[in-house]
Amino acid sequence: MSTEADAMPPPTVPHDVPPPDMPDMPVVRGRTTAVAVCLVLGLGLIAGAVAGSCLADGPGERSAAEATYERGATLWQDIPVAQLFPPTVRSDAAGPGGAPREWVRVGVAPAADCTEAFDPVLAAALAPVGCKRLLRATYTDVTSSSVTTVGLLVTEADTAGMRALRKRFADERLDERPDLMPRPYAPHGTVADRFGLAQRVTWRVDVLTDVPAVVYAVTGFADGRTGVPPQPAAQAVAPGATTVAGQAGLGHEATALAEEVERVFREAAREGRKGASR
Repeated sequence: MSTEADAMPPPTVPHDVPPPDMPDMPVVRGRTTAVAVCLVLGLGLIAGAVAGSCLADGPGERSAAEATYERGATLWQDIPVAQLFPPTVRSDAAGPGGAPREWVRVGVAPAADCTEAFDPVLAAALAPVGCKRLLRATYTDVTSSSVTTVGLLVTEADTAGMRALRKRFADERLDERPDLMPRPYAPHGTVADRFGLAQRVTWRVDVLTDVPAVVYAVTGFADGRTGVPPQPAAQAVAPGATTVAGQAGLGHEATALAEEVERVFREAAREGRKGASR
């Protein structure tokens, strides 16, 4: 039903009077622009953060690894003897059955090149990575019944060369061949004086790839006995090993001392620590 109000025509708005909300429109437009600018800036910051994260997680990690490798190539000049080859090495579970063991250093060889440092077959196998420096020390257990030479060969190879050597050792099982046993270092006038080529019983050779180094250890009896069948350390430490090397724990000696030198050298290369010159 129509009313009188419904029949009345709408009032006419004069042309010279602006709509009531027009004075507020510039403010609204200004706020909209500010929001848009903040949105653009925010997206830019997020994109920058993501890009920065990608750069840090990608090349940053590779650069750290490269720096560690490079430090490993020159670290032998700065790392103290007592850090790389401590006077005493202790382990709570390095012996057979997880027994505690302790070793005493009896001599440190002067840093040298690799001339006549290895038997010919091992020297030929290591030749592709070169020899920058060879560091060696010899230890005896606290009972003076065994002697172990542990060595660190600093190579001249890049990471690809070290990976290739490691692969060859693994594929051809070179670390299990008796003709590739490392040579001992026998300091005169010590318990290791009779530790010669014929006294070698067990050994371990590790080709590292995060630093340019080959770490090895070779163990024998301090009494100079010969004729003991040689056995790789990995086999001598196997549960139930009944060989002379296994029952005497010589594989554990070689393994523990080699792993200790590896640990120290790797940590020093990662941290970039500098010590007194050799």
